[in-house]
Amino acid sequence: MYWIYLFLAILSEVAGTTNMKLSQGFTKPIPSIMIFVFYGISFTFLTLALKKIDISIAYAIWSGLGTALIAIIGFTVFNEPITAIKIASIGLIVIGVVGLHLSNGVH
Repeated sequence: MYWIYLFLAILSEVAGTTNMKLSQGFTKPIPSIMIFVFYGISFTFLTLALKKIDISIAYAIWSGLGTALIAIIGFTVFNEPITAIKIASIGLIVIGVVGLHLSNGVH
C-alpha cells in the first residue's frame, strides 16, 4: 500500500508542476489554484509513504521519476526541444532511482 501512496505522490507532484506551466506565471486562476491543491495531495501521500519506505529511497524515487515524467510531458505536451543529452540525462535519473531501490536490499 505504501508504494501506491508513493506512486500517487509522484502523479500529484507531476500534475502540480504541469499546472505551474499552465498558470502562465500565476495569471490563470484555475491552474494557479491547482498547483497548491496537487502539491498538498502530493505531500500528503509522500508523508503516508514514509511510514514504511525509507526517506532516502522514497524521496529519490519521488523526485527522480517526477523529474523524468515532467521532462516527457515537456517534450510531448509543451513541444519543448528534445536532445540526445536530455534523453541520456533522463536515463541516468531512472538508472539512479533503480540503483537506490536495489541497494535497499543490500546491507
